[in-house]
Amino acid sequence: MQELRVESSVDLLVDRAREGDRNAFGDLVRLHQHEVFTLAVRLVADRTVAADVAQDAFIRAWRALPKFRGDAAFPTWLHRITVNAAWSQRRRAAARPVSQLDEALAVPDTDPLGQPERVGEVADLRRALGEAIGALPIGMRAVVVLKDVYGWSHDDVARALGISETAAKVRLHRAHLRLREMLDGRRP
Repeated sequence: MQELRVESSVDLLVDRAREGDRNAFGDLVRLHQHEVFTLAVRLVADRTVAADVAQDAFIRAWRALPKFRGDAAFPTWLHRITVNAAWSQRRRAAARPVSQLDEALAVPDTDPLGQPERVGEVADLRRALGEAIGALPIGMRAVVVLKDVYGWSHDDVARALGISETAAKVRLHRAHLRLREMLDGRRP
């Protein structure tokens, strides 16, 4: 089967899936499963829980697909559903501690600047950053992941989270302050 990369192909699959074509929806899942899982890992900080969140997001997407109006691109709409699924999971497991974001903050084997002695320092800082991001409340973590990791605009983050652009900026600023406090003194 050829990989579908053309947006019109995605639109065609979405149209077919909206009409109840499970195979078309399966193709959409295959096209977007990696990005949905990656976003879920970054939001919930646990690969096992992220797999559940991703599955829940696709189930929600299938159920909501008839209501999809196309105001946003399908991947953006799917990201919003993933964020909501992560929030729901977070509420269900509020008492459970959050693990590290090892996969989201992969450590390189060598230092690109040719300073191998710094690799360990950078690894420690990345681990600490992963732990700090994992300790953020889910609302702050979502803004940090979408803005700083995925590079979304403030407007896109706000729309995806259902908040105002000002609220997105405020959450990001507060999250950065909190991360700075948590990481203070850990810099190499």
